[in-house]
Amino acid sequence: MTPTPLRLNGVAGSPYTRKMLALLRYRHIAYRLVHSAAGIPGLPVSRPHLLPTFYLPGADGAIAAVTDSTPLIRRFERDFNGRAAIPADPALAFIDALLEDFGDEWLTKAMFHYRWTYAADVRKAERILACWRGEPQDDPTLAATAAQVSSRQVPRLRYVGSNPTTGPVIEAGYRRVLDAMEDHLRTHRFLMGGRPGASDFAVYGQLTQLTQFDPTPMALATEIAPRVCAWVLMVEDLSGLDPTEGDWLDASHLPDSLLRLLQEVGRLYAPLLLANARAIEAGAAEVQASVDGQPWVQQAFAYQAKCLAWLARDHQALDAGARATVDAALAGTGCEALFPAAPG
Repeated sequence: MTPTPLRLNGVAGSPYTRKMLALLRYRHIAYRLVHSAAGIPGLPVSRPHLLPTFYLPGADGAIAAVTDSTPLIRRFERDFNGRAAIPADPALAFIDALLEDFGDEWLTKAMFHYRWTYAADVRKAERILACWRGEPQDDPTLAATAAQVSSRQVPRLRYVGSNPTTGPVIEAGYRRVLDAMEDHLRTHRFLMGGRPGASDFAVYGQLTQLTQFDPTPMALATEIAPRVCAWVLMVEDLSGLDPTEGDWLDASHLPDSLLRLLQEVGRLYAPLLLANARAIEAGAAEVQASVDGQPWVQQAFAYQAKCLAWLARDHQALDAGARATVDAALAGTGCEALFPAAPG
């Protein structure tokens, strides 16, 4: 373990908190977690306030509140040696990053949709999430807090694109993702082979809620994806795993099961990324797209436009050989639409 524990603030119902805690355990990075939805008194508050929040030195040496899990994983790769969560092969690292983004930004649509759409899921979530405020509450206070939680969260469905039009697309996509992962786990321990990549931790984070907490998606996962349900519980703590460089997949020969998952990225997420980027560029408030042949309408989301820009930047930064390997792997998945060939 690292000698000085990292400080962070988070809650068990945050998929991104769970993502980062599992990564820290796997990488043997010591940490001190404060369970609170409100932050840690005396320490900076992130804007916007998101979880988990890490308290790390900024460029000027002052402690800053840092929240975005994807750049945090890359920062920790630089700051801490050994047990890397990003493959050394740049082509596989790019595939890993694409799947990480899918986990973080599309699977969260399924998580939020199920949690705040179905009555049984809302009832469970509002009462338990209300208990994560960090202070004891009597029954009347808890009931009032639960009502506040659901009244605040249900309207936020528009941010992830969950509505009566898109709900069937989200649910059909969630089922296919479970099927694809179940198939992959028949022959591989992790998405990236015999050791986890950043994508494993991203997908795991969302699935901690979908397969282990929220009643409706959990029942489906239990029925059709027992390997996925077990995998989620195992990824919780991989501190005892002893990885080797030979455990990574070969990016030039990805298994059909992973290509099947990439096809879901191309089918579900790629058209949304492209349509959202067009909407943001045009200054439109609403995204209109076709996903899996069905109409999709949601509020435009600036952060996901940044996600596409970052992926396009990293694809362009690959050397010719690595880019050719990535492009060959993505050909026919639908993901290739995200990275059109440069003119000339």
